[in-house]
Amino acid sequence: MKKFVLVGLGLVLSSSFGWADGDAAKGEQTAKQCAACHSFTDTSNKVGPSLLGIVGRKPGTAEGYSYSEPFKTYAASVAAWDDATLDAWLKDPKSVVKGTKMTFAGLKVDAVRADLIAYLKTLH
Repeated sequence: MKKFVLVGLGLVLSSSFGWADGDAAKGEQTAKQCAACHSFTDTSNKVGPSLLGIVGRKPGTAEGYSYSEPFKTYAASVAAWDDATLDAWLKDPKSVVKGTKMTFAGLKVDAVRADLIAYLKTLH
């Protein structure tokens, strides 16, 4: 019985970090719904900032994009977009930054966010 509990605990803990193992090809498909507002292939901004090279970049630093004041405050407290910050943002942007200009409600399915993050990591 103890063995089953430990195995179960291991599965729960490993699943909470699922974003580390996303499928970039699936994420690219998910990103298509973001393309109306964000660029992925160059640094041009649309309604939202370019997402080219977002992983590892400090939030609020896309050249030429006008961020909201609430987002600027958030960005000042975050070193860089990484798996954890992207996961939280993509899950529910409005709960991360009250007053954000981003109107997207978020991606509620963990695996879909993991896939999108894996795709964003491929963008350089």
